[in-house]
Amino acid sequence: MPATAATISVMAVTAIAVTFLAVMVGRTDATTTSPVRVNKCCEKFEVVYDGKCTVASTVNATVWKPEFIGRKGERNVQVDNYRFIIGLPDCGTKQKFNIYEYHDSYDKLILFPDGQLRHLILRHHSSMQGSVGSYLDEDYIDAGDSNVPLLQYDYEQGLYCMDRAIGIAGEAGGELMEGLIAKVCSPKEETHWTDSDVMLRKIINPICHGIAMIILLVVAIIYFVLPTLRDLVGNMVTTITMCLIVSQAADLVRIFTEFSNHVSFLIADLFFYVSLLGAFFWLNAMGYYIWKMFRTRNVFLRVSDGRKYCWYSGYAWGCTGTMAAIAVFAHYFLDLPGSNRSVAGADTHQSARESFFEGQDNISWLGIAVFFTPIAFIIIVNIFFFVTTLRFINRMHTYGRIHHKLRCSFVMFTLIFATMSVSWLFLILSWLHFDGLLYMHIIANALQAPCILYICVLRQKHVTFLVKSCFRDQAPQTTEWGDEMTYMNGGDY
Repeated sequence: MPATAATISVMAVTAIAVTFLAVMVGRTDATTTSPVRVNKCCEKFEVVYDGKCTVASTVNATVWKPEFIGRKGERNVQVDNYRFIIGLPDCGTKQKFNIYEYHDSYDKLILFPDGQLRHLILRHHSSMQGSVGSYLDEDYIDAGDSNVPLLQYDYEQGLYCMDRAIGIAGEAGGELMEGLIAKVCSPKEETHWTDSDVMLRKIINPICHGIAMIILLVVAIIYFVLPTLRDLVGNMVTTITMCLIVSQAADLVRIFTEFSNHVSFLIADLFFYVSLLGAFFWLNAMGYYIWKMFRTRNVFLRVSDGRKYCWYSGYAWGCTGTMAAIAVFAHYFLDLPGSNRSVAGADTHQSARESFFEGQDNISWLGIAVFFTPIAFIIIVNIFFFVTTLRFINRMHTYGRIHHKLRCSFVMFTLIFATMSVSWLFLILSWLHFDGLLYMHIIANALQAPCILYICVLRQKHVTFLVKSCFRDQAPQTTEWGDEMTYMNGGDY
C-alpha cells in the first residue's frame, strides 16, 4: 500500500509538471509566432509620391522598411517577425491628418517594437535637431533636460499608417525631398466629466444654448403669430431672433469638437458668423427706421409695412451675403503674413499641403476679420442713431400716441442693441485663451436670450396683454395697420 501511494503521488506530480511545461511552451510559442503588426499606407511595393500611392520603381525610390526604436532610445531594434497591415486608419468621425518627418522638420515619428507609433513635436526648429538625436539615445521618457521641450502623442495599431513620402520641394522643378509620412487619427484626450471646467464647457454651456434657442423661438412665435405685432418693427424683431437661433445652433455644433470633423466645423463656422452678421444688419435697419421716423414731419405719410420690409430685407441680406462671400474668398485664396496657411519658401511641398489641410478646420482669422469688421462699424452707426434720436426725443415737448409707440420701439431697440453688443464683445474676449474670459462669455451668452425675452415681451404690458388674451375666450384684435395703429385706437400699453 505505501508503494502504491508513493507511485500515485509520483505520477500526479509528473502529470502536473508535464501540464505546466506544456502550457509554458505553448505560451512561449504563441509569443514567438505572433507577428508585430505595422500599419502601412500603401502596398508593399508602393510609396507616397506627391500625396498619392505610386509604384516605387516608377519614381526610382526604395520601398519603406520600418525602423524600430526601443522604449529607452535604442536604435535599430531587430524585429524579425512583423507583417504589414495595408490601408488607411479607420478614424470614424474623428479628424484624420498627415504628419511629415523630413530633414529639419518639427515632427519626429518613432515606431516602437510592439507596433505603437509615437509622434514627437519639437518646440524649436532645426537648431535643436542634434540635441534631439542625442536625447533619443538616452532614457528620454524620464529625462529632465529642460533644453529639449517636447510634446508627444501615442497612436495604437489601427489608428495610424506609415510610409515613405517623396515630393518636390518648393516650386516646380525643385529637387525631390524624401521623408516619412504618417496618417493618424486625432488623439483623444482623456476628459473627466466631474471636472468643473469640463462641466461648464461641455454640459452647462450646451444646455444654455438649448434653453436660449427655445426662449428665442418663443419670442419669434409671439411676434409672428399675433397680428397686431406684425408691423415693421415686429417683423424685424422676428428676423433678428431667428438669426440668433441659427447662430446658437451653429455654436452648439462647434462646442462638441471631438464628435465632428473639419468639414462640419467649417460649415458650422459659416452659419454662426453669417447669422450673427445678419442679426446685426437687421438691428441696424431697425435703428435707421426709428431714427428716420422721428425725423419725419408727418409719420402718417408712410408706405405699407410689407413694402418697407422688402426694402430693408434687400439691405440686410444683401450686405450679409456680400460680406460672407468676401470672407469665404479671403479664407480660401488670401494669406496673412505669419498665419498657419502662409508657407515659407524653404518649406517642402508636404508641409504646405499639411498647413493647407489644417487651415480648413475653421474660418481663418482673415475671414473672421471680414465678418466682424462690419459689426464694429454697425455698432458705431447704431450709437449715432441712439444719440441723435435721444436728443430729438428730449427736445420734443408734446407728441401723440404714435410718437409714444415709436418711443417704446426706440427703448426696445436700445436694450436689444446693448444686449447683443455686450455678448459680441465677450465673444471676442473669449479668444484670448483666458479661462475667466471664456466663462464670462458663456454667462453672457446664456443671459442674452432671457434678456431679449424680457425686453420684447415681459417688459411691454401690451405684449403680455395680447399673449394672455390668446389663452382667454376673446381673440386678439386683427388689423392690417399693425401694432402702432392698434395703439392709436386705444390699445393697452
